[in-house]
This record gives sequence, C-alpha cells and structure tokens, in this order.
Amino acid sequence: MNVGKSKTVALATGRDIPALGLGTWHMGESKATRAAEVAALRAGIDLGLSVIDTAEMYADGGAEAVVAEAIAGLRDGVFLVSKVLPSNASRAGTVAACEASLKRLKTDHIDLYLLHWRGAYKLAETVEAFEELKRFEKIGAWGVSNFDTRDMQELLRLDAGSQSVANQVLYHAGSRGIEFDLLPFCNERRIATMAYCPLGQGQLVTEAVFQQLGRKYNVAASAIALAWLLSKPNIVAIPKTSQAKRVEEFATACDVSLSATDLALINANFPPPVRKLPLDIM
Repeated sequence: MNVGKSKTVALATGRDIPALGLGTWHMGESKATRAAEVAALRAGIDLGLSVIDTAEMYADGGAEAVVAEAIAGLRDGVFLVSKVLPSNASRAGTVAACEASLKRLKTDHIDLYLLHWRGAYKLAETVEAFEELKRFEKIGAWGVSNFDTRDMQELLRLDAGSQSVANQVLYHAGSRGIEFDLLPFCNERRIATMAYCPLGQGQLVTEAVFQQLGRKYNVAASAIALAWLLSKPNIVAIPKTSQAKRVEEFATACDVSLSATDLALINANFPPPVRKLPLDIM
C-alpha cells in the first residue's frame, strides 16, 4: 500500500512532494521509545508519507538522530525537512547549524531547511546563509516557520526573499486564523504551507464531528481531520506519532474525499475566521 502518494504539493522549485508527511517533535527524548519512533517513521515511508520534518531544537538534536536511523538505506525516497534555531540564525551560525544537522542526520543534504521562528538576527543574514547552503548543495530549498503575513511581506522584500518555498505554521480545523490573510498570501505566491500539529495535539480526534465522519468513511477520526486539510490546495500536513498503527490510520486520510456536505458540517463546528487573528504558535 502506498496511499500517501495519492496527493502531492508542487513546490516552487518544481518538485512535487506528498501532501501528508510525519513530524518528529518530542522524538529522541527517551531511549525507551526510540525503537518505536524509528518503526513509526519507517512505516510512514513505506506508506508514502515520505516528508519527514525535524529540527535541531527537538530533543537537542535527538530527533534528528532518530530520523537518521529511520531513513538509513531509504534516503533517496525521503523528503527531509529540518530547522535552524533563531539563536543560531546568523550568517555563519546558520551554516554551522546546518552542518551539525547534516552530521546528526547522516546525510549530505537537507531537502528543505527552515528558520524555526524569528529571532534577533536580521532576516537578511539568515537568507544569505540559506542561499550559500543552496549553492554548495547542502540544502535543496529553504523556507520559514511561524511567520505571519507581515513577516512574510518583510521576507519577500529582501533580494533573495522570493526564494522561500514554504512557511510552516500551526494549522488545523480548530485553529484556522491563517485562512484570513496568511494562507491566501502564500498561495498567491506559490509558497507551500506546512501544517504542524494538524490534529491539535490530539484533541481533534475526540470531537464528535470527526468521529461521526470517521464512522461514515470507516476510518479513524484522525484521518478525517487530516483529510480536511488535504482537501485544501498547497497544504502539507505533518502529524506526529510514535506508533506505527497510528501512522497507518493517518495514511487512510489520502483515500477520503470529503463531500461539500461534510465540509459544511466541519465548518459549522469549526467556523473559518472573519477577521485577522494573531498567529497561533505552539
């Protein structure tokens, strides 16, 4: 089964990537869970959920080490995403942080490298470092994370700012603020939106509307919440789990085509924004 490849998102680089991948936040924090974490990521790769998102911040590099083990022998089939901390995001610091991530990931390149959130260093410094890393083929593309509309506007005013291909933000049915202006802004400029915590840290699976629709389609409530995201253009969802069984549940989201009636029901329970809201950050 390879259902995760049934929907893709086209990056501005021209590369198509699966619209459903896996996150790794909180992985690598315990030796006791490492084998299960590796197994969950490998299960995802087998199912076509081959976008794997990690960061130097997660478990102080521990998550990257878990990813390295999971992708061993499978690197060519994985779209690898990692992030630089804002405290490391000077020009020289970004390059050094990337080199350290590459070493932990046991690979010679990161497909997409993100600034985790804005910090004290000027965006221009970080962008210059990203462009340098691209020239030396240490990264394939770069983007940002936790950037609101004004941040994106500032980024795009920079000389190479238009090279950003993604913005990773908190997005799920219970947190729809980005739909008012940030999401349209990114879509118009072919900047993919990566949705982290797409299940709302698990609370969405307890909501009656997702359980009801799960029964209708004979899938888990989590698959309905993810299918809602996958029904939207230019969205890459990256749920996280350390259980291979849950990964299999996530993958079934790609087989669900929600009807207009289903979407209206979700909207009735989780209304879209009618005004600008502060960017939600986890």
